[in-house]
Amino acid sequence: MRLINTSTLVIESFSYGILSHTWDGNNEVSFQEWIACDTDPEVREKSGYLKVVNACSKTRDDGLNYLWADTNCIDKTSSAELSEAINSMFSWYEHAAVCIIYLADVEWEDGLIDKVHAHKSLQFQNSRWFTRGWTLQELLAPRKAFFFTKEWIEIGTKSELKFPISKITGIDVTYLAESRKIWTASTAASSKHQTTRDEAMAYCLLGIFDISMPLIYGEGSKAFLRLQEEIIKASDDQTIFC
Repeated sequence: MRLINTSTLVIESFSYGILSHTWDGNNEVSFQEWIACDTDPEVREKSGYLKVVNACSKTRDDGLNYLWADTNCIDKTSSAELSEAINSMFSWYEHAAVCIIYLADVEWEDGLIDKVHAHKSLQFQNSRWFTRGWTLQELLAPRKAFFFTKEWIEIGTKSELKFPISKITGIDVTYLAESRKIWTASTAASSKHQTTRDEAMAYCLLGIFDISMPLIYGEGSKAFLRLQEEIIKASDDQTIFC
């Protein structure tokens, strides 16, 4: 968003950080809960609240004053806002100054894993984050991304870890070295990723293929057919379905 500075009349925009993580059910904090957290102490006791607070701290360490998190920055009671957010999400991750990737199931284990060898641990290789549909675009889109353990200890950057990540995900290193939409890659890149709803697997690929389309929750696998139709309209490359 661009805003006009009321004193200088100069158009300004704001750099921001963005959080990438896997959801933990009812432990997450919604938009409505977040804005009421000052008056509801139970919200502040949720692990999802502490997760966002720690992500804010890491974002401040990078010299930024703003963080976006999908759990509490989207009013999911508004279908229009949710649809706009999902269609815009790749762009938001792509234009973030930094992406904070939180691996809740990778523990530091009292120093048994050091930063040099953390990416070689089975915990890192088997992290749920690498299997979720929504995190695929969150891996590909950001220009700058940091991976953190459950204890918020930095493992490394996406650039530093591109080779082990490529081995884990099956995604070619060239797509991890820079922000690129996968027009020349196969949709097989998403084969290792899962979503809780069938249609969500199509929705989480929208930004990767630079496609915008209405969301129809409950349509199941029909969503992927609609996605294919939109991709065909935008590209003559049929190999993306191979």
